Amino acid sequence: MRVIDSHTAGEPTRVVLDGGPDLGSGTLAERAARLQAEHLDFCASVVLEPRGHDAIIGALLVPPDDPGCAAGVIFFNNLRNLGMCGHATIGLGVTLAHLGRIGPGRHGLDTPVGRVGIDLLDANTVSVVNVESDRHLKDVTVEVDGVGPVTGDVAWGGNWFFLVGKSPVALTGANIRPLTDLSLAIRTALETANVTGRDGAWIDHIELFGPAENPEADSRNFVLCPGGAYDRSPCGTGCSAKLACLAADGKLAPGQDYVQESVIGSTYKISYQPGPGGGVIPTITGQAFVTSRATLMFDAADPYRAGIRLQDTSS
Repeated sequence: MRVIDSHTAGEPTRVVLDGGPDLGSGTLAERAARLQAEHLDFCASVVLEPRGHDAIIGALLVPPDDPGCAAGVIFFNNLRNLGMCGHATIGLGVTLAHLGRIGPGRHGLDTPVGRVGIDLLDANTVSVVNVESDRHLKDVTVEVDGVGPVTGDVAWGGNWFFLVGKSPVALTGANIRPLTDLSLAIRTALETANVTGRDGAWIDHIELFGPAENPEADSRNFVLCPGGAYDRSPCGTGCSAKLACLAADGKLAPGQDYVQESVIGSTYKISYQPGPGGGVIPTITGQAFVTSRATLMFDAADPYRAGIRLQDTSS
């Protein structure tokens, strides 16, 4: 299986060029559902140890439904598919340019949640025009074990987020473990209180905010991903959810730039335009760098050829 690795603002992406499972025919959404239902071993084998680690996001290249798109892609992590992934889209854009498949300018990517636009600004810089994002619930308070009441908004940015405006734990690199524990506790509290996205969707991302350290940034965030790893980047879909909340509160005008800083200090420049459905169309600009090209080997005698999994990933 041939792969290319990159990182976007510190967050890794592994693009699978060939050697993935046969997903048959049908729409991209149907093929993505088939990947999750029938090929979780493939996903785990690509992103988990011993070949990877929990923070890697996989991007499986597939034929697009829309012939006008440069590629079709299904994103996945160590648990399941992701509807969309901002950092991985930036990484995929840079990877496609590295392969000579796209040049500078605007291109379309077909994803299970719809067409996403990318603008390749240079060899390492990509602007992503994401799917329409919106706030679903405002000022939801849940009782978090060992912490007390925590209030946040529920918003969609291609994935479901619970956004906490003021983190009770400082957003520093030294606090990665306490921030992770806090975010896991918040996610458990949401599940206990039956707080969901639309149609009962699991809120799989927790996003905490605090003051920026970079004087050129507007805020700093910590994002917990579904599998329990933290996002090294400012999180593209999380930024999209943030923009939806800023717009709904009248705190950011259409087209106005906002700089979001991650817990490791990397940044995205983000903005939005009003969306046709009453939400926002986010634009996220960041940098990615190709880090390696590799061929993954799978030995039938290897007891860990499908990855090391220390938790139940079947649900």
